[in-house]
Amino acid sequence: MSSSCIEEVSLGENQWYRIIQDMLRNADIEINGTRPWDIKITNPDFFKRVLQEGSLGLGESYMDGWWECERLDMFFHRVLLAKLDQQLPHHFKDTLRVAAARLTNLQSRKRAWIVGKEHYDLGNDLFSLMLDPFMQYSCGYWKEAQTLEQAQQAKLKMICDKLKLEPGMSLLDIGCGWGGLAEFAARNYGVSVYGVTISAEQQKLAQQRCEGLDVTILLQDYRDLNQQYDRIVSVGMFEHVGPKNYATYFEVVNRNLKPDGIFLLHTIGANTTDEKVDPWINKYIFPNGCLPSVRHIADAQEPYFVMEDWHNFGQDYDTTLMAWHQRFLAGWPELAGKYGERFKRMFVYYLNACAGAFRARDIQLWQVVFTHGVEGGLRVPH
Repeated sequence: MSSSCIEEVSLGENQWYRIIQDMLRNADIEINGTRPWDIKITNPDFFKRVLQEGSLGLGESYMDGWWECERLDMFFHRVLLAKLDQQLPHHFKDTLRVAAARLTNLQSRKRAWIVGKEHYDLGNDLFSLMLDPFMQYSCGYWKEAQTLEQAQQAKLKMICDKLKLEPGMSLLDIGCGWGGLAEFAARNYGVSVYGVTISAEQQKLAQQRCEGLDVTILLQDYRDLNQQYDRIVSVGMFEHVGPKNYATYFEVVNRNLKPDGIFLLHTIGANTTDEKVDPWINKYIFPNGCLPSVRHIADAQEPYFVMEDWHNFGQDYDTTLMAWHQRFLAGWPELAGKYGERFKRMFVYYLNACAGAFRARDIQLWQVVFTHGVEGGLRVPH
């Protein structure tokens, strides 16, 4: 249905429309308004769908072309600041999913490979166009950076400096992605790197980019690691571990880290301690994911480590995501034939929704540094 048709519908008599209109007014968002963050409705069933299906209905109706918004990032920023997400109904299936997460291990050894196949294996062509030359699919550090490449290089350098890498050291990279950090550390700091990933596509590209360096990239579950290293790093992987496995994860890190070693954890974090996951993100982007809270991390690490530093630069993820969005759109002509228009709308929605969430401080980005506490204090650069 075209936008002209929607104007012919008597929205004033639509009870679903009135409810959504009142909610959006609290966030200063207008239906069929003219500002960049206002939404334009092209199917009058949108209102009922969102109120019945919540977040999943909002995302799927956008993928289906039922509504448009010039600046989705601004829309989600306002929605989350006004906490409208907490006013949307929770679908019965979402309630069951949360209950299942509490009763079952959604990130078991068998299920842990699902996100690799469904997201990270989408295609190296997609991620090569969207990401920077280091293929960093995690937050850049924009303190002094002007470009995405500079921000990601600054992030890599900051990680290596926090780890106090020195030539000859061994570094374990849990969830090594496409090998950008492994290559950077081996080439610039002279360390021997052992990286593990659950994505076959990531392993293939990581091995290619690290050819000739002292780097080993394996397709392996982190729970199978059993060799001690001078340093351990994990970037953008802990979000896939799941609350039922946090204790196991830190036990594995403890087992694999030498007594005088340093461990750096880089992860997106939640403001509250629960097992809720956005149902649209869970279905279309990161299946079985769950964002840890401060309490999750603190409780799980307590038997093993001294927490040396906790660095929050979540505002930089907003900038990173918008840079990815710009690159994704610029590269879309090369991808359109393979992925299709609905995939494009899905990915645009995902990148902008996440950017709005970081801008609203609804979610955070943390780098946490741990030691076994044997050296009594660690000065950590930011």
